[in-house]
Amino acid sequence: MIASDLRSGVEQLGDMIAEASSIVPFTGAGISTESGIPDFRSPGGLWSRNRPIPFDEFVSSGEARDEAWRRRFAMEPTFAAARPGRGHRALAALYKAGKIPAIVTQNIDNLHQASGFAMDHVVELHGNTTYARCIGCEKTYDLKWAKARFDETGRAPICSECEEPVKTATISFGQAMPEDAMRRATELARHCDLFLAIGSSLVVWPAAGFPLLAKNAGAKLVIVNNEPTEQDDLADLVIRHDIGETLGPFVGN
Repeated sequence: MIASDLRSGVEQLGDMIAEASSIVPFTGAGISTESGIPDFRSPGGLWSRNRPIPFDEFVSSGEARDEAWRRRFAMEPTFAAARPGRGHRALAALYKAGKIPAIVTQNIDNLHQASGFAMDHVVELHGNTTYARCIGCEKTYDLKWAKARFDETGRAPICSECEEPVKTATISFGQAMPEDAMRRATELARHCDLFLAIGSSLVVWPAAGFPLLAKNAGAKLVIVNNEPTEQDDLADLVIRHDIGETLGPFVGN
């Protein structure tokens, strides 16, 4: 059911939230655009200007690694300046009220943690760009260390322990999905009674399968997204309005 207008959509969503005992939000890039982080897929988004670098190319090509880090450092002012928006804060309020056991996200910006979610309660399907990790021994590094190495040598950093490449702790195209995050997201989707898909185009698999999994397990499904998705027909409620305006009324809950 598509909400006829923003007000009725917010009212229906409020009733569903009040009735639910276990809510699992599933968030995509749309929730962070209010925070100043551009959507990757939309026209004019980052991927329309820069071709994504697949994982196998990152591993095999020093030039690709250099370019990947150049792009990341170019984006640092944007990520550093970003603060949780109304959508993040509304979900954090529901989390603090005991309605949300954990959140599943496709985002890599760390804004759910910044809004008040405990780190262990943010299930990151695509990793996190606010720190780095060795692709060999998995030693973690902060970005200041990586930037110092990049500035010193002009090349992508390598691990001080095993000398394998270091990349942001994100999941690139062609890279295996994180097993623990996928397992936790599956369990959350199976055991909630309300699943909120927020700001996701629902086209990236296997992540896009979680709303379907929750619906098939008996949960009510709400999709909040400016643009239509292929799963709208399956949802109990679809709200095609701005995420901040839609979730803003729940910030103080």
